[in-house]
Amino acid sequence: MEFFVARDSIVRKIWGKSDTILFVFAGASAEFALNKAVDWLYFTGKLPADPLGRLFSTVMYARIIVFSKNDDALKAIDKITAIHGAVEKNRGAQIPDWAYRDVLYMLIHYSIASYELLERKLTPAEKEDLYDVFYRMGSRMNLKELPSDYEKWLVSREEHLNQDLIKSNYTDDLFKQYHKHLGSLRYFLLKESQKLVCPQLVKKLLRINTTPWIAPVLSLYKLSRKVKLDALIKSVILPPAYKAQIRELDTWPSR
Repeated sequence: MEFFVARDSIVRKIWGKSDTILFVFAGASAEFALNKAVDWLYFTGKLPADPLGRLFSTVMYARIIVFSKNDDALKAIDKITAIHGAVEKNRGAQIPDWAYRDVLYMLIHYSIASYELLERKLTPAEKEDLYDVFYRMGSRMNLKELPSDYEKWLVSREEHLNQDLIKSNYTDDLFKQYHKHLGSLRYFLLKESQKLVCPQLVKKLLRINTTPWIAPVLSLYKLSRKVKLDALIKSVILPPAYKAQIRELDTWPSR
């Protein structure tokens, strides 16, 4: 049985744990809010109405692709393309190609940043493996100007960050929506998590600085994983509407 991502790929290890995915989610939520094409996400009205759900669905689509058989993964990618095509038709304009690349680039960056934060540094070969997976996703979506390898992607990623991010009224509104839907404590934890995985430019635009106590707290959380207390911690801090879905993230790959 052929899978879109090989069973021994580092990508399956990265996307096989809820902890990693939650940090991917946290980082992407910050960068989404700064993207110059974020108005497209406001067009249907679904993003401001349910920002957590929309971002979570983006992350979940990527995860489905990672663990699916090749044919099923290609169908999921085609479905994403069709959904965006319908939005473009309704608006009478095309989503810029660079905006699609930006989302793909977010998934690549936060996959690496989150895994290295919680586990260990990736080897050059593992980074190349991860990039290849997302490169094939982007190619299936007919995205143009995708770098051919990880090293070239690093250059393109930096260019995209400098060209495509800006703090706008959309940024402020999205963060207000995050606060509204999460509540004060969870919103605080979201912002602290963003400090750990976001690029320096994102933190600069959002005016967020790393706090000295976050490293010891992260170390304690890593310890809680070893003694199997992390599930209890997550049950306390996660939004009730997503607890079941997030618990499922740890069990699905082994089914």
